Amino acid sequence: MKNIQARALVIATLILAASSGAWAQPGQTASAASGAPGATGMEASAAAPANTRKANRALRRQIYAAIGKHKEIDAGNIGITARGGAVTLNGTVTDASQINLVAEIAKGVPGVTSVTNKLTVQKPFGGM
Repeated sequence: MKNIQARALVIATLILAASSGAWAQPGQTASAASGAPGATGMEASAAAPANTRKANRALRRQIYAAIGKHKEIDAGNIGITARGGAVTLNGTVTDASQINLVAEIAKGVPGVTSVTNKLTVQKPFGGM
C-alpha cells in the first residue's frame, strides 16, 4: 500500500513540475514570463483583465463627461459600453439630430478607436 502511495506522490510531483513551466517562454521561468518579479502566471493574468476593466470604465466616464458638456443632450437615456477603445452607444435621444452629434462627441474623446451607434429617437408619450 505504501508503494502505491509513493508512486502516486512521485507522479503528482512530476506533473506539477512539468506544468509549472508550461506557459513560460524558452529560457524563462513562469514568474519571469509573467513580467512581475515573484508573480505566478495566474496572478499576472488576473491583473491584466482588472487593468482592462479599469481603462474601459475610465473611457466611459470621459465620454459621459464630454456628452455632459452639451446641455442640449440628455445623457440620462444613453448607455455607453467601452471595450478596448471600441465604443457602443445605446438608448434614446430627444431629437434625430442628436444621434449623429453624440457619435461625433464620442469619436472625439482620446482613446476611442471606433463607435457603434445604436441610438434611437425617443417616442413621445401617447405614441404619436
